[in-house]
Amino acid sequence: MVSFELDMIQTAGIGALALIVGMILTRKVTFLQKFCVPSPVSGGIIFSLITLILYSWFGIEVSFNATLSGAFMLAFFTSVGFQSDLKVLKKGGKLLVIMLVLLVVMIAMQNLMPIGITRLMGVDPLIGMAAGSISMTGGHGTAGGFASVLESMGLDGAGTIGMAAATFGLIAGSMIGGPLAERIIRTKLTHEQMQPQDEDIDPAMAGIESDEASPTGRTKRISTNEQEFQQYAKATYCIILVMGGGTILSWLFQKTGVTFPTYFGALILAAIVRNTMGFISYKDEGKWEKAEKLLDMERIISVGNICLSMFLGMAMISLRLWELQSLALPLVVILISQVLMIALFVYMVAFPLLGRNYDAAVLCAGFCGFGLGATPNAMANMSAVCYKYRYTVKPFLIVPIIGAMFADLINTGMITLFLNLL
Repeated sequence: MVSFELDMIQTAGIGALALIVGMILTRKVTFLQKFCVPSPVSGGIIFSLITLILYSWFGIEVSFNATLSGAFMLAFFTSVGFQSDLKVLKKGGKLLVIMLVLLVVMIAMQNLMPIGITRLMGVDPLIGMAAGSISMTGGHGTAGGFASVLESMGLDGAGTIGMAAATFGLIAGSMIGGPLAERIIRTKLTHEQMQPQDEDIDPAMAGIESDEASPTGRTKRISTNEQEFQQYAKATYCIILVMGGGTILSWLFQKTGVTFPTYFGALILAAIVRNTMGFISYKDEGKWEKAEKLLDMERIISVGNICLSMFLGMAMISLRLWELQSLALPLVVILISQVLMIALFVYMVAFPLLGRNYDAAVLCAGFCGFGLGATPNAMANMSAVCYKYRYTVKPFLIVPIIGAMFADLINTGMITLFLNLL
């Protein structure tokens, strides 16, 4: 076996190439357009398959440096924090509570079902735990964190099983979210339900998704003057500045002994900055203006979306698909069952409870993302749906909050409960 490692710049370059390939495919392939498959997924999978062929046929293992990937992820979630307008968030309070209840039920099902399958097949139930919410809702980070716990309980190769299951979930969550939301929109929503409500119309928060799909929207954004450059530069500087301060806040959070995602400090600090500036006014040419106008939210969201695409592109090319080759039959059955369970749960339970409207359909795409993969996958799924139809505010506020503040905490408590019951 020959190992070949790319540095962080080379990794970013291939990630960008995967994005370009994905964008071309999305425009040319009707299937990808119809089912709202994100460009980073369609392009990244191709490069993942190339690394799989190199590994399986030629004995060449290609590894990637994830340094810049983490920076792009941090920048994206900082832009999400800037979108956290408390006035809008207050309107989404009921949806937040419903999503949390659905999350608890889903995590419980993600553990109960695989344990039941292992019992029926006569294999170690710890395999079911490794392929349960540890690797589904938890993703690669939680799978790696609980590997030593499962191995101490007697499951050999728990790390490999968990990482392989998390890889499968990452791919599945990205692939089914858009198509499922597309089916819901086509079969369950009327023309009137697709029209924007008053709370959906917020030009400062619309970002790329709001009008990029229309020719007039694309024309509106084409500009080569110095003012346009300065606006995007200012947005980028705001994100980087808050990212730096957010690392200090994350360090303080870690001192509490509670595990938080690496991006949590920047997300919270950006939300504090956004809402604090909403209470501050300044005088501009004789008129009083809100200080939050200085943030230029439209450009901040655009920069954040670029960073999200780069992060996902780099994450997808880094998938080690050959890890899935070693999965035994029980694990394959469990993983397929997890995907089917999430799809049915979202379609039959989540969508009706979330309101049977366009917001609910977009949230369902996001639910598939973080239910099987990670929060960035959820955001990409929702962006793909909004790119095809229209932007809506609430899902892009609710999903990151649940992913950052609640998912890991609830999942860790549920995993601990099930492990003790075993």
